[in-house]
Amino acid sequence: MLTRARAPAPTAAPILGALLLVWAALATTAVRADPSVYERAVATEGRSDKDRQRDARDKPAEVLAFAGFEPGMRIADIFGGGGYYSEILAYLVGPTGHVLLVNDPAYAKFAADDQSVRFRDGRLSQVERLVVPNEDLKLGKSTLDGALFVMSYHDLYFEDKADFPRIDASQLLGQVHAALKPGGLLLIVDHSAVAGSGMALAQTLHRIDEQFAIKDIESHGFKLVRTYDGLRNAADDRSKRVFDPAIRGKTDRFVHLYRRL
Repeated sequence: MLTRARAPAPTAAPILGALLLVWAALATTAVRADPSVYERAVATEGRSDKDRQRDARDKPAEVLAFAGFEPGMRIADIFGGGGYYSEILAYLVGPTGHVLLVNDPAYAKFAADDQSVRFRDGRLSQVERLVVPNEDLKLGKSTLDGALFVMSYHDLYFEDKADFPRIDASQLLGQVHAALKPGGLLLIVDHSAVAGSGMALAQTLHRIDEQFAIKDIESHGFKLVRTYDGLRNAADDRSKRVFDPAIRGKTDRFVHLYRRL
């Protein structure tokens, strides 16, 4: 009597591979939240005219929709300065979420006037403001769903002995990695430097090479999952300092979303 050989039992490897493919697909799909939540956050009554003028060039509703930050999340706006993004995020995450506006003493001093206006008379009490040393951002472990550096990642490589002490970039990025939950999101928006310049132009022009940023951030336990081109400007003269009146507010900016591994 002939017997039919049984097929070998499935192993865990193909199943794991399939799960990883599903995870990768989810990481690059459109955000789950209703797109209107971002527009409503930006349109919230009470935001300043100054901020609304900035909206036109920074497109915060589009950037936050790209990032996939959602109501209920706990998000840290790192080196968020005066809190432009922190205010919008507070409206986005709502009463079940939480926003941390994190500055070191140098950033807090630089942004003092803007913060005094934004938070006057108890405005935005739902935003927790921290002024902390760079070596201890007080973010905890696996406490965050998301974090962002908006035009401030390059400052990890900027030093002004009088006002901005040198930052240990690797140690600080390590803190952000530890603070994010596995799968947590890291949004980076920054001024593009000439390709191949690495971090060198952060000191003189406040710009940073996009490919350097990818390599640097991914080396600290993150994976780039998607990019957004809405803040690109091919006409940007990358030899100019970002504060030059000819280019201020019109620089070529890269926007990256990373996932914490």
